[in-house]
Amino acid sequence: MFDSRHIRTFHEVVAAGSYSAAARALGYTQPAVTQQMKALERAAGTPLFTRVGRTMQLTEAGKSLARHAESILGTLTAAESQLKAYARLRTGRVRLCGFPSANATLVPEALSSLAKDHPGIQVELLECEPPESLRRLERGECDITLAFTYPGLHEELPEEVAEIRLMEDQLTVLLPTGHPLARRRAVHLADLAEERWIAGCPRCRANLLHECAELGFVPDIRFATDDNLVVQSMVGQGLGVAMMPALLLPSLSLTRVCGRALQPAARRHIAAYVYRDHLRIPATAVALDVLKTVASNRVGC
Repeated sequence: MFDSRHIRTFHEVVAAGSYSAAARALGYTQPAVTQQMKALERAAGTPLFTRVGRTMQLTEAGKSLARHAESILGTLTAAESQLKAYARLRTGRVRLCGFPSANATLVPEALSSLAKDHPGIQVELLECEPPESLRRLERGECDITLAFTYPGLHEELPEEVAEIRLMEDQLTVLLPTGHPLARRRAVHLADLAEERWIAGCPRCRANLLHECAELGFVPDIRFATDDNLVVQSMVGQGLGVAMMPALLLPSLSLTRVCGRALQPAARRHIAAYVYRDHLRIPATAVALDVLKTVASNRVGC
């Protein structure tokens, strides 16, 4: 294995024509240059220089290494520049996996901030509901996962995965604007016992069943979809009511649907998950910081 320092010194010796001239150019002593060249020849397994009278000439092996030295040093310089760019956040790539309502709200705001302050950071956006999104993190398919849990539900994660709480998101009930209960500021869940329901992803459906069971009824679930736009459209057509996170309310088309607070109050917890080692990667760390800032502005939804 060649030492890159020796290659740099060798390149300067070839350019300067002697050990002493190379030493002056590099700020080394001549014995230091001599020792480096001897070490390089040992690594090469063959002499690189020969003396003819008072002049120093390259051997055939030396000529071959000289042809490669410039490209080797150019590649090293490019690599060093790129690594410095990563460290200084001029460039980098982050694979972010979010669930649909986060990708429609928190993530675009965070990406806008990243693009403004760190234009060299590229974000690859994936979409998946928990718990599958967390499995993707464990399989190495993403760097950061956004996921939500409900009270009483705890993620089973490897010890090396860190959970970073972002916010609590209030749950609301989505009603057609003409619904009799739409005139209220808040709706008691028990008052919806006779309604048809449109459920969300399996985790949200399980929470709906649990909340209703606590009040002594089983909801009549007619449809299930994890597409929030489809849920909104179905509610708008009078096909049922739905639980909807308050995070999404600002993005709703409120001409046909409305969101009302639920009683008793119900919330879900939103967090980011990342391997602890990845917290030392500058691009990942700054992406998390931006997500925390964006989420903190929405606490209390």
